[in-house]
Amino acid sequence: MKIVVIDGQGGRLGRRLAESIRKACPEAEILAIGTNSIATENMMNSNCATHLATGENAVVVACRTADIIVGPFGIATADALMGEISPAMANAVASSRAYRVLIPMNLCNTYVAGVVKGSAAILEDAVEHIRALVNGGKPDGQ
Repeated sequence: MKIVVIDGQGGRLGRRLAESIRKACPEAEILAIGTNSIATENMMNSNCATHLATGENAVVVACRTADIIVGPFGIATADALMGEISPAMANAVASSRAYRVLIPMNLCNTYVAGVVKGSAAILEDAVEHIRALVNGGKPDGQ
């Protein structure tokens, strides 16, 4: 199972996701992609990703073969993450055949109703959802 973790800015969410996914799904292939080199470096420092890459083309190429794409909600929204998500990146995420697990952050002029800001439960829910997918089960609510 190929899981693509995409993050930008400082890469803190991507790092936490990679660490949590590695613990929950030790057999998964995790490709961590930063929209910038700082985000990639931060995810690299977790030592949880199988592969690392940086930039627009890496996102576009990885989305073609991903089974699961995970990251902040903005990775599917052009110009999100303070402009780090190009229209090509957002289109690659949104049009990928992969299953998407998007973490709502309520940043960058986008509000997702019902989301409690900074809730650790959101990250835990996302990882549990990914674990169910990796283990071949249907996640709750599907």
